[in-house]
Amino acid sequence: MTAEPVRPTRMELIRKREQIRLAEQGRDLLREKMDALVQEFFRVMNDVSASREELERSARIADRSLLIAQAVDDPVALKSASFVTKRRILLDIDTRSIMGVPIPVIEKKSLALTVLERGYSIIGTSGRVDEVAEKFEAEVDLIIALAETETTLRRIGHEILMTRRRVNALEQVMIPDLYRETKYIKITIEEREREDLFRLKKVKRMLDRRKKQSRITTRGTT
Repeated sequence: MTAEPVRPTRMELIRKREQIRLAEQGRDLLREKMDALVQEFFRVMNDVSASREELERSARIADRSLLIAQAVDDPVALKSASFVTKRRILLDIDTRSIMGVPIPVIEKKSLALTVLERGYSIIGTSGRVDEVAEKFEAEVDLIIALAETETTLRRIGHEILMTRRRVNALEQVMIPDLYRETKYIKITIEEREREDLFRLKKVKRMLDRRKKQSRITTRGTT
């Protein structure tokens, strides 16, 4: 597909200058957006780092409590309690916007249950089983929170890359092309004006010669 030829006219020159103004304005706005997104990216990254560390601590505590329960309690009772407490996790997910980027928001609902809500027999299990359930419920809460912040981080990172590509396209392709086209139009118009001026001077000289010759002829007849 060939590019449309540039028309070297004054109207086209005005149009190209307006396009440059809009392109540079758009580039500056995209730079501001990218700067704001980068700041938000590092803020969220710190949250993700802190959340991961907290999750690792919670996982170690939950695993330790499970190992203790497995070593002390009846394995059959422990396994039965684990099957009884299995359930679906329902989440309410909404969205918010950061600089035009849709970000998921998971409604914070704690998954922690009371002993009676877990469904296993209080008589047939020990307090260690309750502690295991409590620690793993806390771990799942942290996993859900981390999923929200990590998704936010990925989406902001993706938007930063897309915005940088748009800025580069404007800076390295579109704006330089517009400047080249503007320069070509300006040079062409100036050359045309010089040629027109040269022709006008040439016509004026011819007219002056004819007038002079006419005056000489008139004098000779008189």
